[in-house]
Amino acid sequence: MGVTVLQQFPTMENRTGPQTIELLTKRILALGAVQSGHFLVDCETYMSIPQFAVQRTVHVLHNSEQPASVFAILESGTKVVPLIADGLFDLLMLKIGAIYTSKKQTKIESKGPRFEIGDFCVKLGSVTMSQNFKGVLVELEYRPCVLPSASWELMREFLQGFLGATVSNQPPQYLQNRMNEIYQPMDTIQQYLEHFGQYRKTTGVI
Repeated sequence: MGVTVLQQFPTMENRTGPQTIELLTKRILALGAVQSGHFLVDCETYMSIPQFAVQRTVHVLHNSEQPASVFAILESGTKVVPLIADGLFDLLMLKIGAIYTSKKQTKIESKGPRFEIGDFCVKLGSVTMSQNFKGVLVELEYRPCVLPSASWELMREFLQGFLGATVSNQPPQYLQNRMNEIYQPMDTIQQYLEHFGQYRKTTGVI
């Protein structure tokens, strides 16, 4: 696994979500990419019961790139604790349903086609929450490198050539904070959680 960056792509007023994905698919294929299946990243959020003195939130995410792993992020006050577990963690959340309840209306996912082009892997995600389309999220992975500081300029150039002016010259804040640290799978999950949170806010659901 290399360094990954996520980029929201605005949907135009005269285009639907599927039409936007189709547009981006044509662009990436024109660059010489080859489709290599599909991908899915989903997130379900659980809230602690009101009896807790401090409200606790557990975000449980799955990434089809790591099918044997379950990613969890616990938020308690100002503390954030990331965790990587196996599939049994999903069963654990069901077992402690009396303490943590799922906010079903906030279940959100990004899924769509996956492409490979040279050292890059590109995923065009259609983001939906409760079956309602929310936006398009593009994931770009540069596989030969694990340091964001050594790969950002190349990734930026690729993204701007592919997505246009919607891509900033500056890396996202999350990557800025980890420029000289070795990139890990949890970093991708953290980025997805940030973007999912933004989509939820635009819906009025936190």
